[in-house]
Amino acid sequence: MYTVSQLIGGVWGAGGAGGELVVRDPADDTPVSAVPVATADEVGKAVEAAREAAAEWATTAPAERAAALHRAADAVEATAEELAAAVTAEMGKPLADARGGVEAGVGTLRQYAELGPLRGGRTLLGREDAIDLMVPQPRGVAAVITPWNDPVAISCGLLGAALVTGNVVLYKPSERTSATGWLLARALDGALPAGVLSLLTGGGEVGAALAASDVDVVAHVGSTATGRSIAAATARTGAKVLLENGGSDPLVVDADVDPVWAAEQAALGAFANAGQICVAVERIYVHRDIAEDFVDALVERAGALRSGPGRDPETQLGPLVDRRHRDHVHGQVTAAVADGARIRTGGALPDGPGAFYPATVVAGCRHDMAVVREETFGPVAPVVVVDSFSEALRCAADSPYGLAATVLTGSMSHAQRAWRELPVGTVKINAVFGGAPGGAAHPRRGSGQGFGYGPELLDEFTATKAVHIEPPAGGHW
Repeated sequence: MYTVSQLIGGVWGAGGAGGELVVRDPADDTPVSAVPVATADEVGKAVEAAREAAAEWATTAPAERAAALHRAADAVEATAEELAAAVTAEMGKPLADARGGVEAGVGTLRQYAELGPLRGGRTLLGREDAIDLMVPQPRGVAAVITPWNDPVAISCGLLGAALVTGNVVLYKPSERTSATGWLLARALDGALPAGVLSLLTGGGEVGAALAASDVDVVAHVGSTATGRSIAAATARTGAKVLLENGGSDPLVVDADVDPVWAAEQAALGAFANAGQICVAVERIYVHRDIAEDFVDALVERAGALRSGPGRDPETQLGPLVDRRHRDHVHGQVTAAVADGARIRTGGALPDGPGAFYPATVVAGCRHDMAVVREETFGPVAPVVVVDSFSEALRCAADSPYGLAATVLTGSMSHAQRAWRELPVGTVKINAVFGGAPGGAAHPRRGSGQGFGYGPELLDEFTATKAVHIEPPAGGHW
């Protein structure tokens, strides 16, 4: 069992007077982590300590900050197996996938370590005897609040970008993956000057106190409801806010594609990590001409997935993060059935311990059903049959979210229409996952605001200052 401790002002074991919470393995409900809960007073003290460390880190040479981040990446890589095991124990992700998340996190830290020193300002053409500059500077104190579904990769992206640009960071991981956050913070802290990184743990009340505190930027990846609460808090404090929040990402299946191949893509997008991915396939619009063959193939793919605990190397579909979340997922499925949809496979609560839920295909859905309109975040593939590509695009665009979308088509004109018309941050053509390194998403609507994970994230953690210098009245220095 992991015993988590907090890091405040360079001191491990500080705080935690708010009590303790216990994280349980979603596969068998056994206790995994004991986690201290920070009080609002401790959050305030952490912010004060961060302020004291901010000036020195901000004036550290960019190359030195980058070297520290490279050392941090080395440290995370050295503890990769322990981190992956913690992810699997706390939130259920299959171990191979958890390892992949750690590898991605290490790669992101190295990416920002390389990009950080290359960033600069620019000069402006003004008076001949004057100098005009646009200079990027650290924002100061950054609060980074991260989710449980991919805790290492997401945390490394936000922490790496914030640190290499000269910000000090108050890191609050999800209460569901606190031990993972603690292990990651220990690895990072050993490579950084004391006080540059703090770790605060606990539930939503800790994140709320942090978002409302005297920080300069709040970066949050998680639910739309929490993101809106954070945005309201930062509107009062004046802190910049970066949000990547919920989504209900569509998959459009055109009439001219192989339905079996399309079903493979849909299964990957809907069932990977038990559907607990920000850019998972949450709703499917398939052309009537191939709908029957597509659904049959998707049902076959779903039924073939091997379910089990994440630590079992044969597992393809791990548990959901907890039973409360499973109740949410199952509630959407049963509501859809009550409204006329049909379960083709899955859709039943399994006996036994844990928070397992089967890969589920729901046919006969309508665009107005909650299972289509709202974020499910589980291994559920609701299928809506459409009569044209234009109808599919209209439905895909009609959403309160704007995170990502995927289109499977053999038509270049349809591909061009899709990426131009869909009001989302990321559009993928003929692949539910993938993309070149450094791609940056800018979510829209209820899915958030601000660039994530590409080079542009470095700009989000900096403020630009305009500088004008001219000689005194005598005309010379």
